[in-house]
Amino acid sequence: MSAHTDEQLMQRAARGNDRAFEELYNRHARRLQGFFVRRLGKDRDLAADFMHDTFLRLYAVRENYREGHNFRAWLYTIAYNLCKNHLRHQFTVIHDEVEEVTEEAGVEVNVDAAILRDSLRSILQQLPEPYAMLFSLHYEEELTIPQIAQIVSLPEGTVKSRLHKTMNIIKKQLKRYGNQ
Repeated sequence: MSAHTDEQLMQRAARGNDRAFEELYNRHARRLQGFFVRRLGKDRDLAADFMHDTFLRLYAVRENYREGHNFRAWLYTIAYNLCKNHLRHQFTVIHDEVEEVTEEAGVEVNVDAAILRDSLRSILQQLPEPYAMLFSLHYEEELTIPQIAQIVSLPEGTVKSRLHKTMNIIKKQLKRYGNQ
């Protein structure tokens, strides 16, 4: 099964092949849970619940999968909607985490990285949730503009524009932070 694409596995799962669905779970569960950890305030238990709920919902509608559709975009559409509904009720702004610097780096580099990470986290917390979500889908989950547009039900141009605006806000805030 590992030689098959996600789309091929989903086609098999849609026809009732549970081993194919299990392979999809094994491929995507960890990364999807990481997405929820970042989007739901680092609550690992809640993220695990949301990850499992996403796959349960995917399993429930597996027969609806149509050949030619991007599996990953479909999976993240379900995840996005779960997250969006939860955040709507929680009124919580979620932030992103920047990659950790290796322990081999010097003290100054670790301090600079910590300052940058905290600054970015602060900036992302201040962004309206739709912008923070787009940032996460594109820069963390590495989804393409067309995939994101499909997930959030927006035109590609709107997604590009919002991502551009988000990056300008981040650059401006980081620049201002560096001048203080």
